[in-house]
Amino acid sequence: MKGVLLVNLGSPESPTPKDVKPYLDEFLMDKYVIDVPYLLRALLVRGIILQTRPKKSAAAYAKIWWDEGSPLVVISQRMQKKVQAQSTIPVALAMRYGTMSILKGLQELNDKGVNEVLLFPLYPQHAMASTTTILVLAEELRAKHFPEMKFTIVPAFYNKPSYIKALANSIKTHLDTFDYDHVLFSYHGIPKRHIRKTDITKSHCTIDGSCCNTPSPAHEFCYRHQCYETTKQVVHYLGIPEGKYSQTFQSRLAGDKWLTPYTDVEVNKMPEQGIKKLAVVTPAFVSDCLETLEEIAMEANHEFKVHGGEEFMAIPCMNDGEEWCETVADWIKDWAERK
Repeated sequence: MKGVLLVNLGSPESPTPKDVKPYLDEFLMDKYVIDVPYLLRALLVRGIILQTRPKKSAAAYAKIWWDEGSPLVVISQRMQKKVQAQSTIPVALAMRYGTMSILKGLQELNDKGVNEVLLFPLYPQHAMASTTTILVLAEELRAKHFPEMKFTIVPAFYNKPSYIKALANSIKTHLDTFDYDHVLFSYHGIPKRHIRKTDITKSHCTIDGSCCNTPSPAHEFCYRHQCYETTKQVVHYLGIPEGKYSQTFQSRLAGDKWLTPYTDVEVNKMPEQGIKKLAVVTPAFVSDCLETLEEIAMEANHEFKVHGGEEFMAIPCMNDGEEWCETVADWIKDWAERK
């Protein structure tokens, strides 16, 4: 019997330091997130970051928390229910970090008699710290607990026409109501070394502005290329003129060389460049979360206006939008009907 496991990032149980700390520990101690030797990672995370970060992060979570719980979890649950309603096979939901674990999701499917699982990381672009860590952990759990189970992996769908259409249409509904000067495509940042580590050719990725536009097998797993390709295709679909859009990367840890340009730096410069009405899109996420609701819709919004901006629109992710849920359900149907 076939079934599906949708997997998103996860969330602390509550916006309190007590619950945020173990969540951050699990997340930051992941060797695919902070990819340094274990002892150094433990020193950095448990000796430095977790001494102050939980309180700060809890305050940020508190600003965006809903009555029903974590926005990311609530939105993902709504999406899962809509997709399940359009599917003839079981569709379960799990999170990479937190209590809604991948183990629980696989167990739920196993209890329903599922032995063929479509493993579906909810990330359009491939990255070590998102896709890879899900796939590695899921395989470890399968081998240990469900050896008879078989996986089919949903690859990065950053350029899949139906995804681009759903994303672009979702963005369009908001741009149609906003007389923007500029559209910023802001993607989650990752260290530059992650790009080189995922280069299967071991030679293509130079991160110099040209490699992402030069065809290569490396692009199958290159987060940077996939982000630029998503932007390119959405811009083409929507007919956004050259010069009226740009791309940046948000969120970073100090001490590393991360993908540039940085969202906060660029947003702060825009008003003096004549950009007074800014729309921001976050296509690395399919569900709104801390990075979109607090970092963009609140912090970037505030800083943009402090620096002279007038109007700011944080365009929501696709979330549980009808077209997006129908698209996912169609992908599931195509897989379920294969012999």
